[in-house]
Amino acid sequence: MTPGIFIIVLAVAIAVLMLLIMKAKMHPVLALFLTTLGLGLILGNGVVGSVKLINAGFGGTLKGIGVTIILGSILAMGIQDSGAATSISNFFTRLFRGKCLELAPSLTAFIVSIPVFGDITMVLTAPIASILSVRRKISMSSMAAFTGLGLFLTHGLVPPTPGILAIALMYGADLGLTIAWGTVISAVAFFGTWLLMRSWCAKEWIAPRPDFVEGFEAAKSDKVEDIVIHEPNLPNAFMALLPVLIPVLLITLASIAKVSMDEGHAALPFFTSVGDRVIALMLGVVFTVILGFVKADKVKAHHLRTTGSDKESLKEIIFGNWVGRGLVVALLPLLITAMGGAMGATLKAAPVIKELGALVTASHILPILVPFLTAAILMTAVGSMTTAGLTAAAIVLPMMDSLGLSPIAATLSIGCGTMMINHLNNSGFWIMTQFFNLNTKQGLKYVTLPCMVASVISIITLMILVSLGLV
Repeated sequence: MTPGIFIIVLAVAIAVLMLLIMKAKMHPVLALFLTTLGLGLILGNGVVGSVKLINAGFGGTLKGIGVTIILGSILAMGIQDSGAATSISNFFTRLFRGKCLELAPSLTAFIVSIPVFGDITMVLTAPIASILSVRRKISMSSMAAFTGLGLFLTHGLVPPTPGILAIALMYGADLGLTIAWGTVISAVAFFGTWLLMRSWCAKEWIAPRPDFVEGFEAAKSDKVEDIVIHEPNLPNAFMALLPVLIPVLLITLASIAKVSMDEGHAALPFFTSVGDRVIALMLGVVFTVILGFVKADKVKAHHLRTTGSDKESLKEIIFGNWVGRGLVVALLPLLITAMGGAMGATLKAAPVIKELGALVTASHILPILVPFLTAAILMTAVGSMTTAGLTAAAIVLPMMDSLGLSPIAATLSIGCGTMMINHLNNSGFWIMTQFFNLNTKQGLKYVTLPCMVASVISIITLMILVSLGLV
């Protein structure tokens, strides 16, 4: 098969995938499986060979990120029930002295979305954004644009979010440095987009969902304490941030230790152990459990409000309900990510990929743009940041020697590309519009467009870092 025919086959496969998901209303997992199977047959792997590649890719991806997604989902349940997300939002409200209030839920989403899957972060932050919208009469267009921007950026660029984590593992990129540079690029893209689009997003008035703001009214004054969300027994900001920051800090410290310590250093095994992505997230969950016991009344009150039952003990809520809910919300991200890995494995096994890499190199496109454009095209087509990122990673991986990119640069370039054209075929788009009270046209204006601007800013930032030899 020639590179030209391979590109046509890949384009047809992506089109089929879109049709199955959007028109046939097929579940993404089944659509990915059938598309990947068909792709394997066309590439000449046969039925048995195609299934073997699917099994290998599915299992390999699941092995790399499965426990991470489960732990992140359990952590999210604790953040929600303990009031930590509300406390983090209040922290940013006070930090900005009640000004620029769209930044409070946005930066909360920016932080929470690092260990927690993006769709879950939307559910956590939407009520907070809605209440602050009422408090200061801020349009949900601004709340949606920048809350979505915050969570999509770290979802796409900062491990241990599952998609970018799986890509970093595939490329052998240092996780700590990927977290550090991914956070820098995300922050630059976030504030750059906010400065460019803040006034434009505020022009259209969109009210919040009534069910999110029942019982809340506009603040009586501009005083910060009249604006913040007052709930009984909230954890302080430091305690609220720790479940999220513990995994990130431990993984980053492990990377610093690997670079700065000799192999025989006595402390190196300790740092590499606690900085393992699973152990680091597990320690974050442990602290979340401790926070749940400290804020027992808050946890019980939230459980009563959401379930209508007060029969369960605190232990049952934390060790039973949190885990059960976490597994439910983790299932879909687990399966979609793993099946995306199966598609990636099928593409990676195609011998023509090496020829395609040589052609790309000969085309004189800037090497850093190759992973970016590949991911951007796939994101536009398949509508899943995780699927687009993993598929792009598999396509670009055999080209790495020709491109001359570091593993971190290639990983982050793909992450920047997955921010592009977040539109109607992405489940996250519809969750944003539903929870932030937008219609479809408003979703395209306040979800799709800010992501496009941030994608451009992020890849420019990465190009500067690469040119300076930092990444």
